[in-house]
Amino acid sequence: MSSSLDKLKALTSKLEEKLEQKKNRSLQTLATETQKPESTVLSDRSEATPIRREATVSASVSEDVRQANIDRVRALYEKLKIIEKSPDFEKLFLYKAMNLSGIGLKEEDFGQIREGKYIQVIAITYEPDKNGKKKAKNISLGYFGKAESLEPKLKNEIIEFVLRWRYEKAFQNVEHYKELIEKIDMPPADSLF
Repeated sequence: MSSSLDKLKALTSKLEEKLEQKKNRSLQTLATETQKPESTVLSDRSEATPIRREATVSASVSEDVRQANIDRVRALYEKLKIIEKSPDFEKLFLYKAMNLSGIGLKEEDFGQIREGKYIQVIAITYEPDKNGKKKAKNISLGYFGKAESLEPKLKNEIIEFVLRWRYEKAFQNVEHYKELIEKIDMPPADSLF
């Protein structure tokens, strides 16, 4: 398709390989640390210990992946001049969603330009209307002209920005649910106050 999307796919593939390598190294380390027959390992330790170690390694790998993603989002944020419409990078992730007009992001039309349309990166937020109901509000973060006149490299960078922004939002959602699950594991408090 294009070099930027190919690079994104290659990066994802490399990250998955590194995750698998770190996971394998962690399992090898765990095996050398225990050096006991399997039956005694299970009787001396809870079965949760190896899982937690594996989860810790996976967490550090996912943090590396997440940081690499954020770094790339920041670079595209500056390159695409989205910084002009949203000067605080951290606030960029307060938006509820992000869409792209003029370029398909669905499986069946991914990366295809929509002729006659204008290319824009659209952030979506919800604000109360005069009756207090939440109403979606679209905010243009970047305008890139007519779809037909867009250079392929720029098109790919715009797509990559939106996808990587969504990827970070997915990380934030996982983090949110992880925190909620941890609350379940906590002993109940005597009172709410």
